[in-house]
Amino acid sequence: MATVLSVSGSPSPTSRTTRLLRLIDAQLEERGHRVVPFEVRSLPAHALLTADLSHPQLAAALELFAEADGVVIGTPVYKAAYSGLLKALLDVLPQYALRDKAVLPLATGGSTAHVLAVDYALRPVLSSMGADHITRGWFVLDRHITVREDGTTVLERETDVLLRPVVEAFAGTLERLAAPALTA
Repeated sequence: MATVLSVSGSPSPTSRTTRLLRLIDAQLEERGHRVVPFEVRSLPAHALLTADLSHPQLAAALELFAEADGVVIGTPVYKAAYSGLLKALLDVLPQYALRDKAVLPLATGGSTAHVLAVDYALRPVLSSMGADHITRGWFVLDRHITVREDGTTVLERETDVLLRPVVEAFAGTLERLAAPALTA
């Protein structure tokens, strides 16, 4: 099946955004897709902020994008937009790094006041990067993502019910895009 790059744009090591992505990764893997988790915060700040494309870790990150059939991009919402960390990564990617890829934009935040950040802040940037297969994005309230004492992540039931068709639609897009390659 497809290779999916699952990108967390959160600067936090205890990120609910990253936890949400890992739940979605598991759903995609259940459908047979290969998922490569990636946290932007793992990149060296100096290389990222100076766009040092010769830095091995930054070059490897760009290669992950090039090899992916689909990209799930998750970000916390700060000041009504996606994270500055994610912006720094998007800025160093090639202009059309998302061409011919399925893209699922996701955001998390503390208030429903930020729900439009997916469509009005993130989606236009992804589109400008050549993504013509952007599936419906989704916003999840932080409080709907909980961590149990054993460390497992749980979504609030209604959020899980509403998010599953979004992930299914993304997986379906991945599979449709891969279908011509299988018959060629």
